[in-house]
Amino acid sequence: MFNLSSELDVGVVGSSNSAWALSCYLSQSGFHVHILVRDYGRVKGLIKTAAICAEGKINGVFKVQNITSDEKAFLDSVQTVFIATTATAYREVMARLAPYLRSDHSIILFSSKLGGVLEAYTCLRSSGIKNVRIIETDALFACRITDDHTVWIRGFKGWNLFSSERKSSTIQNAHLIRRFFPNLEPALNFIQRGLTDFGAMSHPLIMLINMNAVDRKEKFLFYREGFTEETIHLLESLEQERNTVADAYETPLISLAELLDRYYDCRKDTLYETLLNVPNYRHSVAPDTLQHRYIFEDVSCTLVPLYHLARKAKVKTPLIDALISMASVILDRDFLKTGRSLSSFGLERKSGREIIRWMHS
Repeated sequence: MFNLSSELDVGVVGSSNSAWALSCYLSQSGFHVHILVRDYGRVKGLIKTAAICAEGKINGVFKVQNITSDEKAFLDSVQTVFIATTATAYREVMARLAPYLRSDHSIILFSSKLGGVLEAYTCLRSSGIKNVRIIETDALFACRITDDHTVWIRGFKGWNLFSSERKSSTIQNAHLIRRFFPNLEPALNFIQRGLTDFGAMSHPLIMLINMNAVDRKEKFLFYREGFTEETIHLLESLEQERNTVADAYETPLISLAELLDRYYDCRKDTLYETLLNVPNYRHSVAPDTLQHRYIFEDVSCTLVPLYHLARKAKVKTPLIDALISMASVILDRDFLKTGRSLSSFGLERKSGREIIRWMHS
């Protein structure tokens, strides 16, 4: 197929806070941004102006080349595609894109949680697509779309990891993401990348220990008031379970306090003090519903695959198990059945030792 796109033409899939912030960042960096959406209703103002207004860490009005719901037209226009949807939508997104992907397309998963890159590869291979390169990182912006359709970017992570499917493919594909974010570093493997994610650890825990306040729509600062000096021990216990599973797969992790410091340069003596010292957390208000991605995304796409990896390694994770059970009851869905699994990663037939050898190859 004759391709009219250039290396400066990049695509963003999604209409979320993160998609808008990413689009502004890319446009500011000199790229021509094309956006693929599912629902025009969420972007009526954006369609009218063909531009996004940003304030905070990025300021200005940034042009968008095109906004469409036509997958073929979208992919004909770009070479690099950022997936900036919730991680729970990856299967649907990959199914939509698969018929129109070319061998010169590259996909960057933006906030992929644990094993998103494996799930994406598995989805495409099931559609007969084997030659598209995929790499993942975490969402890098703390942001929200305001009532006047401006995206307020209140935080920008100064550090993060990226990963492809295995160590060799991470090295091979590193140039894809460093072209846009030169300060990112390669992860040792997908487990290290997926578990180096403060939000994935903290979001469902804060939501569930404050479930009554959230359900009553009581306003509180999500991170700064979501924990006390006593309840922070739950997060520390969750961190220890995370570390134990990672150790079983010979994967080192930095502490959550150090992770926050690398994100935002905010280190204090304890995890609790460090959390209170994150500048943009002074503005992070709690959601007003339990039907929120802070539960369904982070449970489905981090805690559930972590549970399955733990079972494969014969590691006990009582707090992780309890959080999955509580979330399943409250949201009335069986997360162990609907969340990511070793089958969705293509790893169900491998032993723990075989997974270690494979991901380090």
